[in-house]
Amino acid sequence: MTANKKRKKTRLLSHTRPTLSTRKKPSLSSQATRSLIRKHHNLQKQIHTALSNGDNVVADSLRAELGASGGLQRYQDASIQGQSAERGGDTSKVLIEWMDEILLGKMHGSSTGNKKLRMLEVGALKVDNACSRSGIFDVARIDLHSQHPGIQTQDFMERPVPSQSMLEEGGFDIVSLSLVVNYVGDAARRGEMLKRVSGFLRVKQRAHTGDDLNSSILPALFLVLPAPCVTNSRYLDEETLEAIMTALGYVQTMKKFSKKLVYYVWSLASVHGRKARDVVFKKKEVRPGGQRNNFAIVLQ
Repeated sequence: MTANKKRKKTRLLSHTRPTLSTRKKPSLSSQATRSLIRKHHNLQKQIHTALSNGDNVVADSLRAELGASGGLQRYQDASIQGQSAERGGDTSKVLIEWMDEILLGKMHGSSTGNKKLRMLEVGALKVDNACSRSGIFDVARIDLHSQHPGIQTQDFMERPVPSQSMLEEGGFDIVSLSLVVNYVGDAARRGEMLKRVSGFLRVKQRAHTGDDLNSSILPALFLVLPAPCVTNSRYLDEETLEAIMTALGYVQTMKKFSKKLVYYVWSLASVHGRKARDVVFKKKEVRPGGQRNNFAIVLQ
């Protein structure tokens, strides 16, 4: 006889993150920075597993361990140091290089003149990164726990999606999820995050020529993941990621692999992607092996 299982309530992203620590810490070396970030991610995964299993005692113990190591404040400090210019860690530099190469000439020659593009930067840590300094973007920045007055404290999963009538005013040309999706501890919630993006993208002035895609890459999602999420995952490879994004209405227009990261621009090619709520991608092994990680994205 099987016991009845209680349906679990969806948890907000902010409910899985520890409280901020107010303690000041000295600057970290590059190796220490990577170690702290890796430990933080591992503990977050363990917290999510404990919560999924209904084990609040274990979850609280793991949260206490996070707090003892400096909490979210220390993690954000390490992330900011990793993004510093002297360490070459600003991921938005890659997007600016692509924009300079592909889009700027078309923008200056278009009817929009030099009007800035609107960007929503999710998980923003700094207000002076390459995108902010470029002059190309009017940037709206959000993070679960802002450390700067120029960054709004907000959970992306709770941000109101603008109505169709308000999309031109309240929508964006680019949404940036740079090292954000991998922070989410649950594969299904990663999928929900990707599903939500298209609701914030405004489709306008796409030239209907023989080659629409080259006419404009906008609107688009700028997605950055740790390379092993795609290159060494048991459940996600390039083919699977492309299949997921295609089902959501996107086309891959730019890609770059580095030793540590993979960068993408996914252009919203079909407005049907906004309605792709019934698309299903289950967790399926695509790359067997004992040394694989378990990163996955699920649509349900």
